[in-house]
Amino acid sequence: MALDLPLMHNNITREDLDTLIDFLKGEPILTQSKNVLAFEEEWSQWLGCKYSVFLNSGSSANILTMAALRYLYGPGEVIVPTLTWVSDITSVLYAGLKPVFVDIDLHHLGMAEDLILKSITPQTRAVFLTHVLGFNGLSDKLITELKSRKIALIEDVCESHGATHKGQKLGSFGFASNFSFYYAHHMSTIEGGMVCTNDENFYQVIRMLRGHGMLRESTNNALKDDVKKKYSDLNPDFIFVHPGYNMRSTEVNAVMGRNQLKRLDANNLKRTENFKLFLSGLDQKKYYTDYRVEGSCNYAFTLLMNNNDDAFRTRLEEKLRSEKVEFRRGMSGGGNQVRQPYLRDFYSMNIDPTKYPNADRVHFYGYYIGNYPGLEKEKINSLCKILNSI
Repeated sequence: MALDLPLMHNNITREDLDTLIDFLKGEPILTQSKNVLAFEEEWSQWLGCKYSVFLNSGSSANILTMAALRYLYGPGEVIVPTLTWVSDITSVLYAGLKPVFVDIDLHHLGMAEDLILKSITPQTRAVFLTHVLGFNGLSDKLITELKSRKIALIEDVCESHGATHKGQKLGSFGFASNFSFYYAHHMSTIEGGMVCTNDENFYQVIRMLRGHGMLRESTNNALKDDVKKKYSDLNPDFIFVHPGYNMRSTEVNAVMGRNQLKRLDANNLKRTENFKLFLSGLDQKKYYTDYRVEGSCNYAFTLLMNNNDDAFRTRLEEKLRSEKVEFRRGMSGGGNQVRQPYLRDFYSMNIDPTKYPNADRVHFYGYYIGNYPGLEKEKINSLCKILNSI
């Protein structure tokens, strides 16, 4: 009998659905309202930040973050990883900023610290760091250096809810951070995302950008009064301060998020136990296991071949398919982003992908396999035996 291991089990529970049904029975307002605000406040408290803005997706969080960065700090460069989700890169491009690509560190799959620091120029506006698949991509040196050079750290934590650096949650270190509540991530709001920050000016810009760029979306009365006086010829209900979007979420999504947040920490502990069991069961001669696991919270099993062996890769993929083990090659975002056609064909960025050997290695010989709270330990052990038998 095949192992039958899907990439993800439905993490929306009967309790979530019952909570949602009870909410709907009350004939509530469904568009953004009190539950969105409550979810933002509860998320800020959980993360340890001052402000959070709930959006319709993690990709929207990326887009608005880069748009606000461009507005506040002007044009320039943003250092980005070669291994990340596509919207991290496109959000930089949409904002009229220039992405500067950096190779990864295999220990945590995030950008290599020394390469980040070497890439900083007078045009650098931010480092947009992705915490890949639950790993911590930060170091004390990186945090200190960026602060001393006054370079904004933007943390993409879409794949790493609850992971920590020295006991402090990722997403609470930088100038801003982004989260995703997509179906397959640590917790789900069906679809959704969050922008988090301790900077009040940035928070106000994000709020306005989320709601068409309208002044009335701001919660800063002094700001609103100043703008109304400056543009006295305009109806104060319809002053569009920024070229914004409609990236609001709904009360339905917020109710789901508030209920899922209650069990996030407990579920994360189970994911971490599963991941450590998986790594301990792998044949270290065949697979890379030297990951930085301290503080990690992995919603997927990362599988990287030790040797760049095409024949072994073929046998590996055939075996996983025969055992009905769902997988994704290339890990986060499908591998090395500079190989993607949107960069080469649309933006004419003809970058040599082989200049990023670690990202390229993951692109061709790296995978992730599903890890979720309800995954049985017996299945993890069986998966390791299957992988080791190849």
